[in-house]
Amino acid sequence: MKEFVNESYYDFSKPAVAAKQRAAIDEVRKRFGREYPNIIAGRNVKTQAKTVSRNPANSGEVVGVFQKSGVEDAERALKGALTAFETWKDVPMKKRAQYLFKAANAVRRRRLEINAWMISEVGKNYLEADADTCEAIDFLEFYGREALRFADVQPVVQQPGELNELFYVPLGVGVIIPPWNFPFAILVGMSAAAIVCGNTIVLKPSSDSPMMGWLFADVMKEVGLPPGVLNFLVASGAEAGDYLVSHSKTRFISFTGSMEVGLRINELAAKPQPGQIWIKRVTVEMGGKDAIIVAADADIDASVAGVVAAAFGFQGQKCSACSRVIVEAPVYDEFVTKLKIAVDALVIGEPNDNAPVGPVVSDRQEKTLLKYIDVGKTEGKLICGGEKVPGLPGYYIKPTVFVNVKPNARIMQEEIFGPVLAVCKAKDFDHALQIGNDTIYGLTGAVYSRDKKKLERARNEFFCGNLYLNRKCTGAMVGSHPFGGFNMSGTDSKAGGRDYLLLFLQAKSVAKKI
Repeated sequence: MKEFVNESYYDFSKPAVAAKQRAAIDEVRKRFGREYPNIIAGRNVKTQAKTVSRNPANSGEVVGVFQKSGVEDAERALKGALTAFETWKDVPMKKRAQYLFKAANAVRRRRLEINAWMISEVGKNYLEADADTCEAIDFLEFYGREALRFADVQPVVQQPGELNELFYVPLGVGVIIPPWNFPFAILVGMSAAAIVCGNTIVLKPSSDSPMMGWLFADVMKEVGLPPGVLNFLVASGAEAGDYLVSHSKTRFISFTGSMEVGLRINELAAKPQPGQIWIKRVTVEMGGKDAIIVAADADIDASVAGVVAAAFGFQGQKCSACSRVIVEAPVYDEFVTKLKIAVDALVIGEPNDNAPVGPVVSDRQEKTLLKYIDVGKTEGKLICGGEKVPGLPGYYIKPTVFVNVKPNARIMQEEIFGPVLAVCKAKDFDHALQIGNDTIYGLTGAVYSRDKKKLERARNEFFCGNLYLNRKCTGAMVGSHPFGGFNMSGTDSKAGGRDYLLLFLQAKSVAKKI
């Protein structure tokens, strides 16, 4: 087994590479509007109600038609997973890992196709889509290797006259609820981790990105994963989602999404149901209100570049995105001047053509963002954006920047999840750290400074799960930056790290007298 190495991104600045991606987009567009069934216990299942996936860059285009399940199909999916668990749990971990390695190779073969569907379904540009697909490959490779590590003999202290051992066993049936913003990577990572540990799952993808769940289910079918190990269920969250979370046979729930939904899942799962014999294990990774601090001694040009990339990459629709910038007073005016120039230079356009800035994901998201922009106009000075992009048929909002925002303003405190950035002035570095920590969240953060003492203070005092020094606060790499946050950002699961598989396993200690 080779040492784990992150998958390299394609270089789309090369015309030949970009042309291949565009050709893949043209190919998948030929399949727009087709219907896709749920997959329950290996069988294709359709429902009367439908979920329509639309192209956010052109809302009149239907990417695909999917099912919309209720309680009955949720129950069938759970039963399918329960039946499959009885045999899957006994498959050796090393053999289960091989499914992940085979899936990684399948994704590599289909990489441009997967990118193309992602560009079409959620509006990512070429590099953002490719990075998402590469991260999915990384999760498959990394978790496969981690499974081999956990399958090995675990070190324990031997007692005289005994043979002592510890090994790991799966939990049972889990419900996987991934988000739409990293619609392939996070979905694959959560699902693959659960499966390789010997669990079976009901995968309920986001209604904004069901195609990405279908693609992963198709990949796992291609590599021969037994029926019922992965049950693909596009469903109503309020109806089927709540039912699955509350079900007495559900052993664990893994969720990535908003704080409001994560807290509801945690609440529902905490209440035992009749016949339930375990405490459900809940992993929720929720929102963020992530800040970048720019110290008075920072490289301002590098700071501006990092902030723009972190705030407006994929239109700011990342839980790790920079939505607050806290700038020390001596360099505040210089930073704001250069920030406005950089943001105004961003090119907005069609994801199919690889425009740097594309649409937000849905009509619902667009309406929420425009409401927050109205709030921002009462809380700060608007220097960039602040409106829809005229003349485009999708959900396009101009990259928006508010300056002179107070630390307790709503746009400094509430997660907006879009291309809206608030800039706040700090008196000094102490004040900047205070503002940075003044949030209910604690996901990512960054500090730009040339001062080693300031960087060390940030390392110790900036309270977030993923801290970056002199670089942007987005772009966590599997294996290098285990990802997860503090406080209302979730349970700090550290996806892509050496602790993650333990969330899907339970340890059994055996002592034998000899």
